[in-house]
Amino acid sequence: MSIGLLKIVKGRWACLPLAFRFYHMEKTIATKKVRVEGKIPSFQTKFEQAIEMLLEISAAFPGTPLLIVTDSWFGNDGLLKPMRKTVGQHCHMLSRLRVNTTLFALPPEHQKHQLGRSRKYGDKMGNATTLANEFHERATTYSVNLYGKQRDVLAFDNIMMLKTLKCAVRVVWIYRRSQWVALFTTDLDLTVEQIIEYYGARWKIEAAFKEIKQEIGSSKAKLETTMPLPIISTSA
Repeated sequence: MSIGLLKIVKGRWACLPLAFRFYHMEKTIATKKVRVEGKIPSFQTKFEQAIEMLLEISAAFPGTPLLIVTDSWFGNDGLLKPMRKTVGQHCHMLSRLRVNTTLFALPPEHQKHQLGRSRKYGDKMGNATTLANEFHERATTYSVNLYGKQRDVLAFDNIMMLKTLKCAVRVVWIYRRSQWVALFTTDLDLTVEQIIEYYGARWKIEAAFKEIKQEIGSSKAKLETTMPLPIISTSA
């Protein structure tokens, strides 16, 4: 598992490696054949490893708004909740939305003479797939710096409630010729262009760590790893 800092260098996105962890299955550690600095390591889930690294890095940027850009596996409350609990509410997430994720409208405003508690979620809107078909005709073309070039991207965005994070998110549906992809972020101030560009830049970490693994020879090792987990600063 790897974490890197995504930053524009000389007009192009680059990934600066910051930390990594080797993931070993619990049954592998139980055999006592794994050693780290001569000792048998304690088992950590992938979430625990990710949180440990992110907390160490965020401590070097106290008070700085942080945006965690990750794949859909990490895009849930298992990562965001402990980060916000420790770092604060200025920690945000940007990830890919799964096609079967159900989305809800924002909750209605509490009326002055309303009895009972306010609703946490509005009406059920549908899942990402049904909404992608519904919003296609309302999509707009955006000019985005993507993969080193300025490109036209057809997209539609909306602010909705996501139960997996228990908060409002900005969802962006990106339409290609024959398929689509949906991204979401808890940072409602990000523009559509920023959301697409930041997530597109996430793949720079693939190339960066591939080169490192080739240099140190670990590319030949049979290790189970997760998808890359970059972190970028929104103030950069």
